[in-house]
This record gives sequence, C-alpha cells and structure tokens, in this order.
Amino acid sequence: MKIFFLDQSGTPGGAELCLIDIAKPYSDRSLVGLFIDGPFKNLLQQNHIPVEVLANQPIQVRKESSLLQALGSLKQLIPLIIKVVKIARDYDLIYANTQKALVIGAIASFFARRPLVYHLHDILSKEHFSATNRRIAITLANRFASLVIANSQASQTAFIEAGGHSEITTVVYNGFDQKIYQPCDSDISQLRQNLGLEGKFLVGHFSRLAPWKGQHILITALAKCPPEVTAILVGDALFGEQDYVQQLHQQVAALGLENRVKFLGFRSDIPQLMAACNLVAHTSTSPEPFGRVIVEAMLCGKPVVAAKAGGATELVENGVNGFLVTPGEPQELAQVITSCVLETEKSQVIANNARISASQRFDVTTINQQISQLLGELGIGNGVLFE
Repeated sequence: MKIFFLDQSGTPGGAELCLIDIAKPYSDRSLVGLFIDGPFKNLLQQNHIPVEVLANQPIQVRKESSLLQALGSLKQLIPLIIKVVKIARDYDLIYANTQKALVIGAIASFFARRPLVYHLHDILSKEHFSATNRRIAITLANRFASLVIANSQASQTAFIEAGGHSEITTVVYNGFDQKIYQPCDSDISQLRQNLGLEGKFLVGHFSRLAPWKGQHILITALAKCPPEVTAILVGDALFGEQDYVQQLHQQVAALGLENRVKFLGFRSDIPQLMAACNLVAHTSTSPEPFGRVIVEAMLCGKPVVAAKAGGATELVENGVNGFLVTPGEPQELAQVITSCVLETEKSQVIANNARISASQRFDVTTINQQISQLLGELGIGNGVLFE
C-alpha cells in the first residue's frame, strides 16, 4: 500500500511526532506532503521518511477563523489542491494528519479518486475551534473520509457530538518507542548539574507556551510550595503567543520566583529532561485531545499530575499511576506537589505503576499494527473503494 500523508505544520508538535511513528513502516512506499517548510521536514528526513514541501506560505486560516476568512483563503488553496491531486494519483491512499490537511485531502480525494483517512488529533469543541471550522471539518470528514482515527475517546466523542458519523470512527492511541525513554543515570545527573538544579525538587512542564496550556497555573502553585521546589518550562511560543510569554516572566518576577523558574525554550532532549524531574505537571485549562507528554513522563518512570479533563483522564488513574486535579486550580496542584515532596515512597510506587501501565498500553509496534489492520480493512487495491 502506497500512502500520501498530509500535514499542515512545519514545526513538530504531538500530531507530527505521531505521524513519524506511523509513516516509518511505510517509508519505502510513502510521501509526506507538508504545507510549509520548517524543522519538521528535517525531522522526517532524519527518520528516512520521504517528504516534500508543497507550499511556500502557511495557510491563512486559524482555529478561530470565520466563514469569510476561510473563503478568503481559497485563492491560496487552489494551487495547493491541484498539486496534491496530481501527486495523489501515484498513491493508493491519502492520509490527512491535521485539520487543514483534511480540507485539502478531502477535496483532492474526490478529484484523484483515492480513499481518505483522517487522523483526528483535536477535540472539535468551541473551546478549540470556531463554529465555521468545526462545521467544515465535520462535513468534509462525513462526506469524504473512509475512516476517522481519533487519538482518544475524548476526541472521538467530541467528533460525534459535533455531528460526525460514529460508524466511520475508531480510537487508536498514540504509540511510543520505549527505548527512547530510558536515559542513563549519569546523563541525568550531568543534566541537573548543568542546569544548576542539584538538591532541588524539580517539577517539569513540557508544552508550547500558550494560555490554554496553563503554565501560569503552575507558577501560581509554585509560590504555595516548599522553597526547594523548582520548575522548568520546556517549550516556547507558537502562533503569535509571545505576549503570553512576557506575562509569564512578569508573573515570575511579581511572585519573587526568579530563582525557582527556568525557561528552557524548545529542547530536543525531552526524555533526559523528564528523567531529571521529580514530577511532571500537565496544566491545560481546556480538555486535551490526548496528552502526549503525560505518557512520555510515565515511560520515563516519573509521577504525573494532570488536569482532569479530556484525554488525560484516559491515561491517568488518580492515586494509582498519577494524580488528577481540577483544571485551573493552582491550590490543588500545589497540594499534590507538596505531598510528593513529603511522601517520596508513595510517589515512587505511583511512578513505577505509571511506567508499567504506559509500556503496556502505548507500545509503538502494537499501535502501528492496529493502524495497519485498519487500513487493510478498507479494501484498498481490491476494487472496493471508488469502484
């Protein structure tokens, strides 16, 4: 089976990292088409996955865009659609990995007469998308997609509640290569030393810096924790969110936490940094579609405290393999952090449970087998589709 993958992003996020894992087994018979150049292309090439950048500028439609703004982008979309249609005719399947990829892929699937699979990495709700964007995504998926793969039950439920056809959807969680999350102790010790964090209780937050990711909640909670608790914020702003970064720095200064909060920006050594932490915090204020960093931390053998909403509730069982707190409540978060400082043996038991459960549920080989089976059931090459 030859697959033409589509993704809108030039920067690797959770959906893009998932795509790498899915595309690897098909690297000798696939192509990833990107709608903008960037470091994601380099990452694909490093993994020996064929990639082609299909556009010179990002599509000027955002999650909150109105119908008029969406229509205004048609002039930009038409040349891209024509290019995708031409390439798609050399492949058996179009695999849209993001919402903008769905728009292009759906139209291309009609003209190229190729089946479409949509991998849903979002919660299609009013908190995340405008009514126009939700309506477009649902209409195109219902009309053109042979299969919608949701990355969590939360994503699947939101898709159906927004009007998506339940019979075309299935849930497949993200897969992870467990070997990546086993850094050696000497590397971890050296990393803590380089960061000047020896002897500290380290709480890590791994996400792009954005209001709904809730870094400000962790900073507020930190002020209520014992003085040895220090936080690292790994990630930086995307999509014009620099104002929020400035607000975070101002918040840190106002609370007198300059020596207890470190902004590390984008990093490539995420497993090492997670392993260097005593606790990993997830503080999203809106439901998370999946929560990739939660699983990564679990695989590193670290306890996780996560916002009790969306996909996170499918990953964490409170008090067993992690902790769940009310979204947007820094006091609750501070209480969990403080209890982990004081009850190290209990935290270690939970961390061990986390590693075991994550390794059993999210192994990349098993997940890829599930996806391969689903694609095989579409009957591609047997004249079933587009007869």
